[in-house]
Amino acid sequence: MPELPEVETVANGVHARVQGQRIVSVWTSGKPQTFKSPESEIAETLTGATIENVRRVGKTIVMTVKRKSLKKVETPAEFLIHLGMTGRLLVSQPDVPLPPHTHAVLSLSDEREIRFVDPRRFGRLSIHATAPRTMKDEQGTPGYTGPGREPLTISLQDFVALFRGRKTPIKAALLNQSLLHGVGNIYADESLFRAGIRPRRQAGRLTRADLTRLRKALAEVLRHAIKLGGSSVSDYVDADGVRGFFQLQHKVYMRTGQPCLVCGTPIKKITIAGRSTHFCPICQK
Repeated sequence: MPELPEVETVANGVHARVQGQRIVSVWTSGKPQTFKSPESEIAETLTGATIENVRRVGKTIVMTVKRKSLKKVETPAEFLIHLGMTGRLLVSQPDVPLPPHTHAVLSLSDEREIRFVDPRRFGRLSIHATAPRTMKDEQGTPGYTGPGREPLTISLQDFVALFRGRKTPIKAALLNQSLLHGVGNIYADESLFRAGIRPRRQAGRLTRADLTRLRKALAEVLRHAIKLGGSSVSDYVDADGVRGFFQLQHKVYMRTGQPCLVCGTPIKKITIAGRSTHFCPICQK
């Protein structure tokens, strides 16, 4: 499943290509599971609207659109795109053949198309309405904020408080989207390795020094992964259909039995919270 760096890469790529474009028409496939909002609501909200920005919140791509009424009141709304396990959001020319398993096409004023492709249909598309704002109200109403805290900007004090008293393994706590949204299996494993913390350790028993190292490692891993376009270990590609490169930098994830790049000890794999978990038994205490 695409995690924070992959979703950030896609969101930034789409934003750079379509900001300011008007959505001329919307097509949806009618397939079950894909749509959290009625397809008619999605089409009605987006058709004729201008794309103000595209950003990431947690693991969700948020496309903010706006329409102006005759009374000069902007009516903003947000189109939420969750990629699920195999979802892709592509910006394409109209003459490029439509990929199989395409579930939504937004046709733009410059004739390009935004296409949502999802073979397994675990992705979700929905509308998040926000309150109208006048032309004088530049800040408007805060939009979609996601289920948890943002790992790239959370303060040390708040990061430490998240895990206080929690009896779950720290790996499971990192995967809890209501605590830190956007962190998934890859980056939990990689950040725990860089922080030198075993994934089974109880979250509430980690010291402030442990959590200080973990917060720093998590931010560094996520930013490095964003810089390299994310990790392509399955179906993930960016807005142009290009694979990421951070998988070449993995220290433990999917390296079961291979020597640790620091101490040479074989990497182990266990299961925590139903997820495969990779770690070095020597470097992580």
